[in-house]
Amino acid sequence: MSKSILKFLFWSVSLLPHGILYLLSDALYILIYYVFGYRKKVVLKNLRKSFPEKSEQEIKSIAKIFYKKFPDLIVEAIKMASISEEEVKKRVELINPEEINRHLDAGRGIICVTSHYSNWEMGIHRLSFMTEYPKLVIYKPLNNKNFNEVFNNIRTRFGAQMVPMKQILRHIVKLKNQPYFSVFVADQTPVYQDSDYYLTFLNQETLVYTGAERIAKLTNNPIVFCEIIPKEKRGYYYSKFTTLVEDPSKHEPYEITHIHNKYTEDLIRKNPPYWLWTHNRWKRQRRTN
Repeated sequence: MSKSILKFLFWSVSLLPHGILYLLSDALYILIYYVFGYRKKVVLKNLRKSFPEKSEQEIKSIAKIFYKKFPDLIVEAIKMASISEEEVKKRVELINPEEINRHLDAGRGIICVTSHYSNWEMGIHRLSFMTEYPKLVIYKPLNNKNFNEVFNNIRTRFGAQMVPMKQILRHIVKLKNQPYFSVFVADQTPVYQDSDYYLTFLNQETLVYTGAERIAKLTNNPIVFCEIIPKEKRGYYYSKFTTLVEDPSKHEPYEITHIHNKYTEDLIRKNPPYWLWTHNRWKRQRRTN
């Protein structure tokens, strides 16, 4: 599908009111869960290995709730193409913005870490309104270039700058000695490389990114976790900030990586259905040669 057609489709659907979009989401749930069984094997496998202490009934219950929430993420991501600033601020309530401002006011950059939990995409829009300082969103480019460009255009509507992982160092160096805000979605699956690092995450040996730690060590900027918390009302969220590391220079190698992955794991364990279980997170096992 061409980029222009994709852009038109996203824009057209995004103009629908939220009520209609959630009716579409309900229909998508039936198709994804009952008709096509989209990635059910992956989801159930991930859940069983992550929670071996849970019964099969509990695992299937978590999976079903996840599949009910998953289509909402799809329609809400599309809505981001036309949603207003006022609507974003209404739907994502900041619990403690002062935790961000105290670092920026001190002239420091922020290494913000988040995960594929709840509506992380809407979180990007909300963070864009928090400050006039540079806002970098570090991302792993999609294989489909047209989808990649359309999504990035949506994500940058309110001033965020999308930075591919391979280019992050270059951008960070340019911002040396000035406040800025960088966001790492740190629970993605890395590619194999010489600096592979594994830790135990959700009961499994897991290859993890160490980029947030490396940038924090290089700049001595704080690590702040951004947690998007669903409210009871559909399509509404809280955004909470927790400083995990004040001074990266005081931490041993890989300690920071363990800290933010442990925070992510605790978040998932607290409310499992809101993580992206369709992601084949453990597809890269430790290499033996």
